[in-house]
Amino acid sequence: MALDADQPLFVISVAAEIAEMHPQTLRQYDRLGLVKPSRAPGRARRYSQRDIEKLQQIQVLSQQGVSLEGIRRILQLENQVAALQSRVAELSQELDEARERAEESSRIFAAGIGGDVVRMARGSRPRARKISQAVVLYRPPRQQER
Repeated sequence: MALDADQPLFVISVAAEIAEMHPQTLRQYDRLGLVKPSRAPGRARRYSQRDIEKLQQIQVLSQQGVSLEGIRRILQLENQVAALQSRVAELSQELDEARERAEESSRIFAAGIGGDVVRMARGSRPRARKISQAVVLYRPPRQQER
């Protein structure tokens, strides 16, 4: 059974140990809004696996010299990018479904050479039947004018 990455499981001391940070640092990040842990009854913080991953990301950015305000902005932009990518995926799926419906509704059918029904592309015509050479049309001879 796989764990839900968003399920709040870890108390602050365990989360700090996993993220290799001091618990006070986690409290500061919570106050700044960088990480928003869930709250258990009694207002105790509970961190999820996703929260811990975010803490580790913050730590890497901080070690690279990015200020806390810069980190906050980076996280905000990453959230916006993820939301936009999700919306693009939704719109792409809707477009594919609309194209499929349009294709189905614009189908044209014709009788094939053997009398069967064939699907035709819009704007095209069925191939003309070839007249069998065995069929000879009778034309009466012209009468001469008198």
